[in-house]
Amino acid sequence: MQCAASLKPGEILRQHTQQKPSKTNLYHNFLNLRNCGFRTYFCLFPPRAGFFPQKAAMLPFYLLTFAATIQAHKQLLPGSCNFESNTCGYTSDADFMSWTLHKDGHFVAVDANSTDEQGREKGAGTGPQKTITGVLLSPTLYQDEWSCLRLVYQIMESGSLEVLQRMDGKSFDRPLWSSKTPSDSWIITSMDLQNTTEPYRVVIEGKPGQSPGSSVAIFEIHISPGYCLDCDFDESHLCGYSNQWNANVNWFVGGGRVQLLQNDVLNDHTYNNKTGHFMYVDSIYAKTFKEVAKVMSPMTTVPMSGCLSFQYQRSEETGNLFSVYTRDRLGQYQELWKAGSENQSEWSQMLGEWIPAQVDLKAPYSVQVVFEVAFNSRTGGRVALDDISFSPDFCSTDTEPTFDPSIANCDFESGFCHYTQDRTTGSSWRRVSVKPNIFSNGDHTTGAGSFLLAHSRLSPRSGYVSHLVGPTLPGNMKYCLRFYFSLGGFNQTYQALTVYLEQQSSSQETIWTQGEKSRGIWIAADVTFQTSQPAKVVFVSTCMSLWDCGSVALDDISMTFGDCELTADVLPSSLPGHCDFEAGLCDYTQDKQSDAADWEWRRGPTPTSYTGPRSDHTRGLGYYLHMEASPLLPGQNIRLLSRSLRGSRGFQCLCFYYHMYGSGTGQLSVHLERDGEHGLLWQQRGEQSIAWLRARVQYQCDTQHQIVFEATRGSSVRSDIAIDDIILEAGPCSEPEIKANVGASNEIE
Repeated sequence: MQCAASLKPGEILRQHTQQKPSKTNLYHNFLNLRNCGFRTYFCLFPPRAGFFPQKAAMLPFYLLTFAATIQAHKQLLPGSCNFESNTCGYTSDADFMSWTLHKDGHFVAVDANSTDEQGREKGAGTGPQKTITGVLLSPTLYQDEWSCLRLVYQIMESGSLEVLQRMDGKSFDRPLWSSKTPSDSWIITSMDLQNTTEPYRVVIEGKPGQSPGSSVAIFEIHISPGYCLDCDFDESHLCGYSNQWNANVNWFVGGGRVQLLQNDVLNDHTYNNKTGHFMYVDSIYAKTFKEVAKVMSPMTTVPMSGCLSFQYQRSEETGNLFSVYTRDRLGQYQELWKAGSENQSEWSQMLGEWIPAQVDLKAPYSVQVVFEVAFNSRTGGRVALDDISFSPDFCSTDTEPTFDPSIANCDFESGFCHYTQDRTTGSSWRRVSVKPNIFSNGDHTTGAGSFLLAHSRLSPRSGYVSHLVGPTLPGNMKYCLRFYFSLGGFNQTYQALTVYLEQQSSSQETIWTQGEKSRGIWIAADVTFQTSQPAKVVFVSTCMSLWDCGSVALDDISMTFGDCELTADVLPSSLPGHCDFEAGLCDYTQDKQSDAADWEWRRGPTPTSYTGPRSDHTRGLGYYLHMEASPLLPGQNIRLLSRSLRGSRGFQCLCFYYHMYGSGTGQLSVHLERDGEHGLLWQQRGEQSIAWLRARVQYQCDTQHQIVFEATRGSSVRSDIAIDDIILEAGPCSEPEIKANVGASNEIE
């Protein structure tokens, strides 16, 4: 086994390929920047499955030289650890599998063959597919300034790794980052830790997969002051910046008294000497027209707005284009800045001139910052980059403050919010509410609240056009619009509901047209749109003939920045304690010991008529859990268990939606179980409504506990009960529960 030297300044930063190297090539395969971001190519290859069991050989010590070679001129904060001789105060959660410190390899790991002290596997679930889980806890950290956590890790064969932040007194941890992608070498990832006045702990949860040799390992944890975008390229990990590999032109590490190809040594900007480092790209190897080299920052993990600053040098302005972009998780680019003509001295002179640049960055969702240089020939010159930094203050005082798109949110419970109506075009949208009943649906928000209705049969005219106009949205931004609609009685539906984008120039653009023809259920619509100038969203319902029209209902409008595919990652369903059952049971499990059957995961209506929901609550076309009464006897029950929850001194709020429709409906109850004791939190008996109803339960428990949903079959097969959209979060409930008094009519208020 050979050990490669450190990556010298001037050597290429090559992007890792995901192909597994052959056994022969493995011994000569260096770690690259994308995989771990270290200028020190610690010449190691991935910790194979054999590295983790105790009987296997450990990594030779000389391979793991990262800690010794890092030029740590920046302060490392508490919580940092290189696992050289100990775990730096990191401990394994006793309720899960222990992480093992491999002193010969200087890393901690949990693998698929892990066992506890008694030789038994520990993890979550039961049966042959039981998941092994290891939870590593940092010491309590106190950091009131913004900081960056960099993690060097590897997932071998299969498995997952997640990093969370645990705040004192809260039952749920806040997700910071996660990955399920295996690799053949160490990888570096970065995540921003927002400033907080409360103490917290970093939680690292590793789950090796079921395949032989699966393991999850951590080699190093660095926590440093500042933002993860900040970089002076003088540390071995290069702050996680990576080069996108190109066969001809790439970014290199410059400085360290090493000559730049055919040119003299440049002073870096950080120290203004020849020992500091920077990044540069040269056109000397360009072979085709418009060769492009890209160096990319780590992906941001929290919303960020402010000023991005950097220093650069550029020669042969007519031979290259130097630009800065953002790149989102879908691979979409947006230009931030482009270099102009600076009349800069040629690099052939001994001393180059570093030019400062600033650009406003607004990143409400995860993005990478991409520094791109395009050359048109081999004589296109060179570009150097140094001292990237970020500030939460915008570069210019003239910059508009970050717009809050939630100004366009409305559930119509207390009025029209910031929406107005164009009454000159015809009929108006009416705000109505429907009492819980067994004939017609209520609103989407609570099942017993308010929504908007465009209803021709309540209009004195034979037809109508109803316009609902939203607040003004700034231009040059991409938005995600979400709303719920429900149709009733339409024979011709192509004009039932349309959404337009109305710009200041009075031009209108159709951004969505209703195509789903399902009746009487709330259906979610997601619309991604972009506007170059300030604009308003307009909801239009059109009916040309009384006999062809029925009603259009609208509720729960929300607006966020970015593509709807991107913002789906931050929906409540992706957070701990939340479950919309779209992808399964989340962290909830069936009670296999003390009930008569299981909750069924279903989409669409239940098989028995006149009972159960017609659709789910989340999207209208998605999934929910329900008790199918047909195979059960009266009085038999089914139970759904949450995962074990930590106690909290403060209040917790449990919110969920339930459906209890059917003449023989039994009982739905929610219990709290701890130390073998059962406590009733909430209960509802008998038929309630044909609509999904919201329940909110506020409770306090200072010890470890579980939440249990229990449905009991009623007197007949028309006794289906369903639940959906469970949300469990810290703090008292913001609104009292709406008690549903079942009505025998479909009265509209």
